[in-house]
Amino acid sequence: MKSNSQNKNTLDFPPKRTGCACMPAPHKCEYNGTWEQLFNAIQDPILVVKPDGIIIEANNATLLAARKTRDEVVGFGICTIIHGGKWPHIKCPLEEFLKTCSPKVEDTRLPGLFGEYSFTISPLTEADGSVNKIMLIARELTRDESRKVDSIRTSKLAAIGELAAGVAHEINNPITGIINFSQILIDNYTLEPDAVTIVHKIIREGDRIADITHNLLSFSRSDPSDPEPIDPVEIVKESLTLIKHHLQKDGILLDIHFPEERTLIVGDFRKLQQVFLNLISNSRYALNARHPFPDPLKKISISCELKDKQIPSTYCITLKDHGTGMPQSVLERLFEPFYTTKDPGEGTGLGLSISYGILKDHGGDLRVNSVINDYTEMIIELPAGI
Repeated sequence: MKSNSQNKNTLDFPPKRTGCACMPAPHKCEYNGTWEQLFNAIQDPILVVKPDGIIIEANNATLLAARKTRDEVVGFGICTIIHGGKWPHIKCPLEEFLKTCSPKVEDTRLPGLFGEYSFTISPLTEADGSVNKIMLIARELTRDESRKVDSIRTSKLAAIGELAAGVAHEINNPITGIINFSQILIDNYTLEPDAVTIVHKIIREGDRIADITHNLLSFSRSDPSDPEPIDPVEIVKESLTLIKHHLQKDGILLDIHFPEERTLIVGDFRKLQQVFLNLISNSRYALNARHPFPDPLKKISISCELKDKQIPSTYCITLKDHGTGMPQSVLERLFEPFYTTKDPGEGTGLGLSISYGILKDHGGDLRVNSVINDYTEMIIELPAGI
């Protein structure tokens, strides 16, 4: 690292100390190394950034975790390094928070660093009270800590689900009245042709609102069903049969790996099929957005495996595509109702919310790994055995 006279962005560490006649001289340190050696000896990733998010220093642990060289990290925006980038229309919450120059500890998933981390943000205050540098320390969470973070996220989604259910019930009654009264107008009154057209539009839009409220209720609570032993491979195969024509039309290839051994799970075939159809549809959308023309990377990879053969065991289904990917700010809100990254009119933002709820009702889970402009990986976990 260059000295402070050569590079204004480097750290003055350790701070200079001066003595006086009334104060004892500082204790002489026996350590003969440099602060850079100490900085790089720390095993947790550490970044020093400006308030605008530009990285001015990184230790060796950061370079190792991000799989980049120092020249590929220093001088770049922090969102580019640890999140893989961002979309122009969506602000990075980390970069926005850095502008406040405030301390914070947050548990979050950092795709650029490939894991779940506890992120400590520590502003470095100058003598005049200003903040020109901020230190960020990322500590990888243990398995128990990661489960705790997932539990908190699940609790937040449950709270959103309760709110959604209340809103859906409040909307459902008046919209049913609007549809019924509109139908009465058509059935019992003589209307001008233009008026009839308008009333039909009212009914159609009312039906659309009714469908949305039904989906909200599906997200917030499970409908009664009769679970039965089913083969998850058969669910995937039938789902692909229904959507295969659209995939071929778009030039999307399939890379499928099914296990030789047959494994059964207990669940609702149609509801789980709804999950797979939604995930495949999202992959198709992302691939078409990034690869409008035929491309070797324009494919969906699907694999099924029994993750743990001990009881209770977990059956894992993974769907991966090399489409547009998603930035971190999207991943944090992915399962919230009505949150969508698609263009207006192309999605309601309820598909993943409902899919998440269905899998939770089956005692399973849905996890997402993604890096913008690289890949998205959806991991479905379901309890195996009957």
